[in-house]
Amino acid sequence: MKTTDHSLISPINLPFNFNSISASFQLCRSLLLEPAEHGHWAIIRGGSIIIKQENDGFFLPQGAPPAWLNPYQPPLRIGFWHGMPLWACSIHSDTPLTPPYYAEPFNAEEQRLDMATLTLAGLAQQVLHWQRHSRFCSRCGSPTVPLPHSWGTRCTSCTVEHYPHIHPCAIVLVKRNNKVLLTRKSGWAPGRFGLVAGFLDFGESLEECAIREVREETGIEICNVRYVGSQNWPFPAQLMAGFVADYAGGEIVVDRDELEDAAWFSNDALPPLPPKRSIARHIIDNFAVERCFPQSILHP
Repeated sequence: MKTTDHSLISPINLPFNFNSISASFQLCRSLLLEPAEHGHWAIIRGGSIIIKQENDGFFLPQGAPPAWLNPYQPPLRIGFWHGMPLWACSIHSDTPLTPPYYAEPFNAEEQRLDMATLTLAGLAQQVLHWQRHSRFCSRCGSPTVPLPHSWGTRCTSCTVEHYPHIHPCAIVLVKRNNKVLLTRKSGWAPGRFGLVAGFLDFGESLEECAIREVREETGIEICNVRYVGSQNWPFPAQLMAGFVADYAGGEIVVDRDELEDAAWFSNDALPPLPPKRSIARHIIDNFAVERCFPQSILHP
C-alpha cells in the first residue's frame, strides 16, 4: 500500500502556530509597557477578538486606538506586524460595539478570519493571559516586575523569577480497522464529535498521557501510539501534541464527568467535526484512513 508523504501534511502551518505569521511578524518578547501609538490592535473581549469590517473582509483594527477603547490595563506591545506595532489589550465582556466593529468568537462555527489574523489574535490572548497571571509572585505573593528581553517576571521581594506557563496536552485519534473513535463534550455544537484529549500528569510522557486519557474517558485500551504533530492552542495556554493510535481492546464506557458521548464511526461516514483551525481536524482529515506511517514517526 502506498505510504503518504507526511512532510506534505505537517501541522506546522496551522493557525496559532507561529510559523503561519513568521514571515511578517517580529515578536517583542517582553511584558514592558510603552505608551500606545498607531498600529494594529488585538482587542480581546471575553472569548472573542474585536475585528473591523472593511470592503474586502474582516481585519484587526488599525491606526489610532478606537475611541471607545477602555482596556483593563494599558495596551501591551507584543510585536510588529508588517513593520507596525501590534498592541494587545482586553476589554470588559459587556463593552458595546457598533459597526464596523464586531466581536468574532474564537470558536466561531464559520471562520471569517484569515489564518494570520486568527494567529495574531490567539497570540495576543495568550500573552495577555500570562500578563494577568504573573503580576504577583506565586511563592510569596509580592508584586513582580517584567524582566527585560523576556516574557518572564521577577518578584520584588524574594527575587524568584517566573516564566510563561505552557500546559502540554495529548490529543489522539484511535483507529480500529476502518473505524475511528470519536467523543463529544456537552458544550459543543449540536452533533459535533472530536478526539480524546487531556492534560499531561506528573511523571507521564505524552504517549502515556494519550493512553491514560483514552482509558479514563472511554474505557478503551490503545497501542502503537505515534506522534503526528503539535499545535499551539492559546485557550488560554496549551500545547496540543497530536497522536494516532491503534485499538488494543475493551468496550466503550463513557466517563460522564468528562464526555457526553463516545462512539466508533466509519471513516467514510463521519459526524460533524471540529473546525479546520484545530489540530483535531487536521489529524482526522489526514490520518483517519491512513494505513502506513513512515518509520521516522513510529515510536519504539
